[in-house]
Amino acid sequence: MPKRHVYLHMKSLEEAQGLFFSAFNFDGYLKTETVPTTEALNRVTAKPIFARFSSPAFHCAAMDGYAVDARLTFGASLERPKELLVNKEVFAVNTGYPLPENTNAVIMIEDVVEDKDRIIIRKAVYPWQNVRKVGEDIVATELVLPPCHCVTPYDIGALLEGGIFEIEVKQRPKVVIIPTGNEIVPIEKVPPQGLKKGEVVESNSWMLRALLAQYGAICEKWPVVPDDYDLIKQTILKAASSDAHIVVILAGSSAGSKDYTASALEELGEVLVHGVSIMPGKPTILAKVNHKPVIGNPGYPVSAAISFEQFVRPLISKMLGIVFENPRKVKVFPARPLPSKLGIEEFLRVKLGRVGDKIVATPLPRAAGAITTLTKAHGVIRIPKQSEGINEDEEVEAELLVPEEEILNTIVIIGSHDLTIDLLASELKKKSPFLNISASNVGSLGGLMAIKKGKAHLAGSHLFDPETGVYNLTYIDRYLKDVSVKVVNLVIRHQGLIVPKGNPKGIKGIRDLTRSDITMVNRQQGAGTRILLDYKLKQLGINPEIINGYEHEEFSHMAVAVDVLSGRADVGLGIYAAARALGLDFIPIAVEEYDLIIAERFWEDSKIETILEVINSKAFKEKVLEMGGYDVSKTGTIKR
Repeated sequence: MPKRHVYLHMKSLEEAQGLFFSAFNFDGYLKTETVPTTEALNRVTAKPIFARFSSPAFHCAAMDGYAVDARLTFGASLERPKELLVNKEVFAVNTGYPLPENTNAVIMIEDVVEDKDRIIIRKAVYPWQNVRKVGEDIVATELVLPPCHCVTPYDIGALLEGGIFEIEVKQRPKVVIIPTGNEIVPIEKVPPQGLKKGEVVESNSWMLRALLAQYGAICEKWPVVPDDYDLIKQTILKAASSDAHIVVILAGSSAGSKDYTASALEELGEVLVHGVSIMPGKPTILAKVNHKPVIGNPGYPVSAAISFEQFVRPLISKMLGIVFENPRKVKVFPARPLPSKLGIEEFLRVKLGRVGDKIVATPLPRAAGAITTLTKAHGVIRIPKQSEGINEDEEVEAELLVPEEEILNTIVIIGSHDLTIDLLASELKKKSPFLNISASNVGSLGGLMAIKKGKAHLAGSHLFDPETGVYNLTYIDRYLKDVSVKVVNLVIRHQGLIVPKGNPKGIKGIRDLTRSDITMVNRQQGAGTRILLDYKLKQLGINPEIINGYEHEEFSHMAVAVDVLSGRADVGLGIYAAARALGLDFIPIAVEEYDLIIAERFWEDSKIETILEVINSKAFKEKVLEMGGYDVSKTGTIKR
């Protein structure tokens, strides 16, 4: 049995890349092949390409008009117009037509008066005016494209004009991908009823295959290899002995007892790096087998993608001899503090939106398995390994993953979580496909502070004032004294205790939270739900310290519901819609108003006007009611 690996000698990203890339000589690594020019888009030239023909191949008219020997026009003016005989001194030509013998200029049709067999001109032309001369664009034997050039659509046109109908290009790099793991199920073998507990759809290879297509490489996906040391070793050797240029093994690269990749690679060749100080992506293995680069790619999707981008993409670049365009960078401010682990470079995916003169970055979940962060992200913030994080008032760079126009069309909502925000984002897309919502769940008070700091267009809030019985307005008066805002009701919703299906522990109300056999999950400080719970506890004279799990915090209603569903908690306070979505039971506690607080300076912004139209639409309200636990009788009402 191979030994269990632990990351004792992790390398920084720069060290790992240096060790790995310097271990191979990529000169002539890829063979060449000849392809038709018409099929050469995105292929990389293997050698310089020289024109066979000149373009144009003859002197031709650049304008519609009359070809002429320019000397015949000299002296023409408004005061002394000249007459020239058609088909004797001047000759009618259209754009692109060859110039007749003994002509060297074209008089534009707009500058002539036609009179039967003659024309009248009132200004002269000079030699070669309005003419494309032989070889003006391309001269025969001239260099059209250099080697190591990625062919564009415009290049194809130039090559064809130069008489080049086939070109020699570098092979596409071929990458063999080997998925591993007993729990992995290929998509074609997923049964209609779904997966068994512990099974995972084999999706990483398809994601990486699509990335390879973007990079100009060919992917050969091999069947899933189970967690068997000898089988894994035999498969790696077979791949390294094939015509593949790069071998990627999916999963099996971490420090688990069944992660055999590193041991197999040590036996077959040389492990150059095992463990890179990046997050996600730490378990990456970089090796050399049969003089070929072999990468042990982590199993979690986000880790797999980052490792792939940092090691496979540069490998392909070096093999082809081309430089891939680096993402454009913009200055951003975090929506909230971003703590990070010292000694690890973190790649944090974020949503971006411009609020006034600031671009605000809302962090997406950090879990290496959260594949939706790859689909939702607008950019990536790289937190240096020597940093413990980024303060919310600290300006940092983010690498753009989308066109900047998408950021300008993003509405930033920060504050309390509600499921109707996701619905609102979906309905907004239907009405205006170019608009997006970036939502960050920091609690109701956090939302008010974001409005105060100019970091959000809107804040979601449901702060209850027990003294007045009013939602939100008291807190706005207290915390936003110097900020003019509008308050619009989004929904009235039911809050209560979320419990497992069937309520196995017989929980009836807030008092049951004090039972020794009950563990709860709470919301974070500043969340309206947390404030509601604390108010109810105070009403009942209950000390929160005696409640098991009171300090266990989550940042959304769905996270609370998931904790209950998974058995991590017996109960949590949240909204009915979250309980219903996961098939859990619900014990009503309160009915509350969930409002959107909008900075007045954005009130007439077309993006805000559009979102208000959606909120007031019949379609939105009907879909809210379908979710359950909501009342839309006040939806769209301007409360202030």
